[in-house]
Amino acid sequence: MDDDQLDRIFKALADPTRRRIVDRLRERPAQSLFQICALSAAANEPGLSRQAITQHLDMLEKAGLIRVEWMGRTKLHSLDLEPLREATALWLRKHL
Repeated sequence: MDDDQLDRIFKALADPTRRRIVDRLRERPAQSLFQICALSAAANEPGLSRQAITQHLDMLEKAGLIRVEWMGRTKLHSLDLEPLREATALWLRKHL
């Protein structure tokens, strides 16, 4: 893992909306965009359009924190904590 990947991971997690998405995917993996949007609406999260959630998911995916699989025409999102574990270990090793 290089410094750019480390930066992407921590930048992705700096946003509270993305952290809520991560928490939801931790509780229940393999969710579609529709399911994530529905949970967001049910939680009364203001200003989260389908497009905004898509952008948040994209950033999490680029950081390696979400893996995607397709079930037919449905894109399912699941949390992958291994990059976060690696980033944390690398960061702590650098600062000890």
